[in-house]
Amino acid sequence: MARKKNENNYPDPLTVGTGLLDTIKEPGDIKKLDRQDYPKLAEEIRAFLIRHISETGGHLGSNLGAVELTMALHIALDLPKDKIIWDVGHQSYTHKLLTGRREGFENLRSYGGMSGFPKRKESDCDAFDTGHSSTSISAGLGLVRARELKGEEHTVVSVIGDGSLTGGMAYEALNNASKLKTNFIIILNDNNMSISENVGGVSHYLNSIRSAGKYLELKEDVYNSLMRSGNEGTARAIQKVKSAAKRLMVPGLIFENMGISYMGPVDGHDVETMLRLLEYAKRVKNAVVIHVRTQKGKGYLPAERHPARFHGAEPFDISTGMPKKVREKANYTDVFSTVMCRIGEAREDVVAISAAMPDGTGLKRFHNLYPDRFFDVGIAEEHAVTFAAGLAAGGLKPVVAIYSSFLQRAYDQIIHDVCIQKLPVVFAVDRAGIVGADGETHQGIFDLSYLSSIPGMTVMAPKNKWELADMLRFAVEGDSPMAVRYPRGEAYDGLQEFRSPVEYGKSEMIYDEGSICLLAVGSMVRTAAELRERLKAEGYSCSLVNVRFVKPIDPELFETAARHELVVTMEENVLMGGFGEHFRRELEEALPDAGCRVISAGIPDAYVEHGNVNILKAGLKIDAEGIYGLIKDALPEAADG
Repeated sequence: MARKKNENNYPDPLTVGTGLLDTIKEPGDIKKLDRQDYPKLAEEIRAFLIRHISETGGHLGSNLGAVELTMALHIALDLPKDKIIWDVGHQSYTHKLLTGRREGFENLRSYGGMSGFPKRKESDCDAFDTGHSSTSISAGLGLVRARELKGEEHTVVSVIGDGSLTGGMAYEALNNASKLKTNFIIILNDNNMSISENVGGVSHYLNSIRSAGKYLELKEDVYNSLMRSGNEGTARAIQKVKSAAKRLMVPGLIFENMGISYMGPVDGHDVETMLRLLEYAKRVKNAVVIHVRTQKGKGYLPAERHPARFHGAEPFDISTGMPKKVREKANYTDVFSTVMCRIGEAREDVVAISAAMPDGTGLKRFHNLYPDRFFDVGIAEEHAVTFAAGLAAGGLKPVVAIYSSFLQRAYDQIIHDVCIQKLPVVFAVDRAGIVGADGETHQGIFDLSYLSSIPGMTVMAPKNKWELADMLRFAVEGDSPMAVRYPRGEAYDGLQEFRSPVEYGKSEMIYDEGSICLLAVGSMVRTAAELRERLKAEGYSCSLVNVRFVKPIDPELFETAARHELVVTMEENVLMGGFGEHFRRELEEALPDAGCRVISAGIPDAYVEHGNVNILKAGLKIDAEGIYGLIKDALPEAADG
């Protein structure tokens, strides 16, 4: 029976079988297939990924675009002896399939299940753990130098996207790779996208190479025609001027000018062509870049049309591409987006900066309304922060919106270029706290520690969506560096009746009663409200304070603490260097005889793996039930009745 086709002539993923894929049980099994089966295997892989990611969620667009590229690498290389480093790593699903991890897709990104990124502890075929951008060339170069020093012989390949190539670290690595006198293959996977469409000079440069590809194809056609017609001498003469012509006709050639061999651009969905290039590249005695052109979302029409939506997709309906779960309430990013647009309307000096994530951070609407005041700097968090410092020094009010996990990459710039100069840069720290399925590299659990360690930095955390709006306006009106950190997911709309004005360094007393005091930071106020109700049901009464300012800490909190027997600090951040640690130290300095006992609920000195947010919080004992247990253990006699 013929398989159903959609309007773009793609087979329906639900009707595609897994006959060839069933034969892939361990690394190297793909080499047993006949070459004519490669297109069928690619089709089966795409259908498999679409079906499973529609159920579990995950990074779909990048994986659909890298199917044939991954197949070619697995055919040309000998894994795990040879090494592949995937930049970011969100495009490694096909790699996992071809290394025998098919069953892991049933629990992809679930607690205790398979990670959505390469993990050395998961397979010997994962050469390097990744999760952040622009790192693969540095890591690959390290593996090459280790290979040399140990006298080993194997191939090292770093796969980096054109979006990741906007990060400065990639050029630092290329600069060092240019000195190599031994083989190192760099695959430039060029789909003209990072998460959103690429911007800047790198994108323009790669576009010029793509255009020049037509010239190179014409040159090859002329050369082959001359050879076939017997004009070998003319053909040889053309070949001798190849290098000079290439430099004249192909703009830039930055890689070859650095001393790195360049091959391409080549169709990244043509396995046979890529195999020929890979076999040649393995013999080159220096670093070589293979420029591969791919299409993000290839083979699934909704992902081709809306690649940003399918970068990190929630479970979706295959027939329409629409999410299965309709979001009824605004999330914190939506709130930030709305408030930024209103602030932008009120103040012409406000500008917004994104590091390649205008959609993810909610700045797309600001960009549409005020295009001249929006800057997407590419995947370059360090540059984003220092660029913001320059804007502030020039008299503007920059708002830098970056995920918590990615902002830590710019720690030096925050210190050196913003805070030392006391420049009024506002940091909108999205995805702070536990983010869930993306795991260790994406959890935003360090920002309270690393930001509050910096002199001159103000750190705030809102309890609900209204307070986020108030804090953003407060921060924009300020004249010093300020950070507002808020979580991923649905914006809390409880405690609406408590909306005292935001005053610098002041906390907010919500309930003042009993012998227990809950000092909750940001998202933990919601948890504290649930915890308070649980304690009341058990005969305990307690105060609840919305900390608001993690730095500076409100001095009135010390007097509040002294009125209680037990003080519980609550934060969705690592305990080391977090609010609780700072509070205990400052309390001891301010009131050494306070007499209260202080315990802290937060994340231990460990990395948090992937999984459902609620399951992770329960395991870490930072949900209401877990903190209730800590309180019962600490002060069982605190019942008022």
